[in-house]
Amino acid sequence: MGQSYTHRRSAPLDEVALAGAEHLDPAHVAGYDRKAGLDPSYETSEIALLRELGLGLESSLLDFGAGTGRFALAAAPHCRRVVAVDVSPAMIAVLEQNVADRGVTNVECVQAGFLSYEHRGEPLDFVYSRNALHHLPDFWKALALRRMRQLLRPGGVLRVRDIVFAFDIDQSDAYLAAWLDAAPASADEGWTRAELETHLHEEQSTFSWLLEPMLEQAGFAIEHAGYDSRRVFAEYVCRVPA
Repeated sequence: MGQSYTHRRSAPLDEVALAGAEHLDPAHVAGYDRKAGLDPSYETSEIALLRELGLGLESSLLDFGAGTGRFALAAAPHCRRVVAVDVSPAMIAVLEQNVADRGVTNVECVQAGFLSYEHRGEPLDFVYSRNALHHLPDFWKALALRRMRQLLRPGGVLRVRDIVFAFDIDQSDAYLAAWLDAAPASADEGWTRAELETHLHEEQSTFSWLLEPMLEQAGFAIEHAGYDSRRVFAEYVCRVPA
């Protein structure tokens, strides 16, 4: 069974409060993976990308916002050490159970946030985060990105996928309306219009033209930036200069 521990460091921001009530609700967490609607090939393609970027059996990887552990568990056979970090006690409970059920020994489960996580051991080779950074306001995002850079060795890689708005301010109404209109009617099929509207009102997604300078100010070189056709999701490969 993978190691598990909770960090007690006092953070300057209450990241648990920003996680959203649904992510703290065990009933919601139990159906999270189904609702997220990830294609079964998602983890396979992400691992393949990281392997092209140098992930190997001696590599160490940290997954911020690990949720129930789908990505962390997929990565475990391909590297030496995986640290799966999530701020939600409910998510960590499911993650720990999933690690135990699969008998995985190289995944460490840590209840912490971007700002409260305290690293143990040598600098990391990879940091990964999917749909978690948007819970932080921009000021704290910038600090979190700097902390992630500090966790990585020279040449280390940051992979980020998140809700990021890759359009200009005067295009906001059109792009956001199209995103909301495409939402499924039922929560059983994914994130509904009401839930996406809650995201816009209460969570902290930002524009690509703000996030990308934050990455550079944190000390990363952006090697790849990609945006989905609706311009509401972005994915990045960033590297710490050697």
